[in-house]
Amino acid sequence: MIIVLKNGVPQEKVNELKAGLKNKGLDIHESKGTDVTILGLIGDTSRITPEELLANEIVESAQRVKAPYKQASRSFHPADTVVNVVSKADPKLGGAIGDGKTCAIMAGPCSVETEEQIIEVAKSVKASGARFLRGGAFKPRTSPYSFQGLGAEGLELLKIARKETGLPIVTELMAIKEIPLFEDVDIIQIGARNMQNFDLLKEVGKLKNPILLKRGLSATVKEFLMSAEYIMASGNENVILCERGIRTFDNYTRNCLDLSIVPYLKKETHLPVIIDPSHACGIRWMVPTLAKAAVAVGADGLIIEVHNNPEKALCDGEQSLTPSQFDDLMKVLAKYAAVEGRRV
Repeated sequence: MIIVLKNGVPQEKVNELKAGLKNKGLDIHESKGTDVTILGLIGDTSRITPEELLANEIVESAQRVKAPYKQASRSFHPADTVVNVVSKADPKLGGAIGDGKTCAIMAGPCSVETEEQIIEVAKSVKASGARFLRGGAFKPRTSPYSFQGLGAEGLELLKIARKETGLPIVTELMAIKEIPLFEDVDIIQIGARNMQNFDLLKEVGKLKNPILLKRGLSATVKEFLMSAEYIMASGNENVILCERGIRTFDNYTRNCLDLSIVPYLKKETHLPVIIDPSHACGIRWMVPTLAKAAVAVGADGLIIEVHNNPEKALCDGEQSLTPSQFDDLMKVLAKYAAVEGRRV
């Protein structure tokens, strides 16, 4: 249920209303804008009616929320959520995701392989303008015989690359038991295969780290947002939604990139939305085209795979750009973003 308060009401009156609602077992999410204050009620609201709330002199309007996701809904939180990420190695690096002024670019290899590799790639993507370094330490793979990542060693190599370049790191968490290793990771990624690992979502909801949540391989938009709701309901509001393609009946690309989700989510939710063109198509030459389309449709950012030697990559080399290809793409993306008054 959503309560819109009248302008200029005394804070003590607001506190009285909130106290009465809490006494009924409800949690309250308060959103203050320049012109309006909204109270979002979370819990069993069946015992109160909008008419009952309207009897209070400070209430402008009250209505029930039809969407099952409450905190992720724009009805609860009309203003866009901006996730501010500050590098743990250099406070000057990082930046805002979802501020409408920038298109945040995250780039790096699918998997961390060696110290030399990750540092070389990190330096190259930084020079091209990327603001975040992505890299996989723990890798979920379809085959048990495929390279599974370096694990904790890979995380340490990412931190070394962060120290060398200052770039905040983005890497995937796969299991609850690994959470202690991720305490100083700048952005924790929850991959497509774990989108509905609800126990894991609840645990990362208790963290302060920003969470990049990828859409599941066959997940509906509603299911995607309900997964975001799990994280937010546990206390972490710094959620970034990532579309990475969904499975369809055709297989000419690795997945089918659903670009229509960007404007839909922008209307339905207040959370930042980024696109992963690399996993969407799985084909190197298609990545730049999809990246340009994502910027044009209004995505808040991109996460792109870049490898210094894709032919010898241990994971997903066929979809990884070379550093020079990424540099060329960044120059084009800057022009696309400028059309909308944004920058990369």
